[in-house]
Amino acid sequence: MSAEPVRRRVIVTDDGPVLVHGPIEVVLTDGRRVTSDRAVTAVCTCRRSRRYPFCDTSHRRRGRTDRVRGGDPQPDV
Repeated sequence: MSAEPVRRRVIVTDDGPVLVHGPIEVVLTDGRRVTSDRAVTAVCTCRRSRRYPFCDTSHRRRGRTDRVRGGDPQPDV
């Protein structure tokens, strides 16, 4: 008899990280594996995090620069 697979709850947010409930292992593009044993882990989708692949909310602090309009700061959407 095989054990039932562990299901994780994943929440995709509109303007932030992907939230994963339960311990996770993330495999990066270079093959490295990083783990998180937190109850909920925020996985970065904007790549601005200093802790990538985990979110440190950098997307909230840094505004984008719109070079077409001469460098006026644009709020993150």
